[in-house]
Amino acid sequence: MSKRAITGLILGAVLGVFCIFGVNFRMGDQVAGLFLFATWFNRVVMGLMIGFYTPASKNLLNSALRGGILGLIVSFSLYSATDFLDTPGFIAGIFYGIIIDLICTKYREIK
Repeated sequence: MSKRAITGLILGAVLGVFCIFGVNFRMGDQVAGLFLFATWFNRVVMGLMIGFYTPASKNLLNSALRGGILGLIVSFSLYSATDFLDTPGFIAGIFYGIIIDLICTKYREIK
C-alpha cells in the first residue's frame, strides 16, 4: 500500500471519529451504535478511495475539487441511507474529502 493510501486511511479514520462526535451531538440518544459505526466506516472508505488516487500534479485546486467530488459521492451513500435526513453529515463529508485529498497531495510520495 502506498504512503498516500495509508495517509488517506488514517485521515479517514480520524475524521470519522469527529463525525461520530458530530452525530452524537446532533442526534443524542436517538442514534444507534450501528449507525455510528457506519458513519465512521464511511469516512474510512472515503479516505481509502481518495488515497488510492494518484495526483497528476501538485495543483492543490485540482486536489480540492477532486476531493470534494469524491467526498460527495462517498457521503451520498450514507446520506441516502438516512432517507436524506443527515444533511450536516453529508456536507461535512464533502469538506472532509477536500481535507483528505489536500493533505494526501501536499505530503505525497516523492518519486
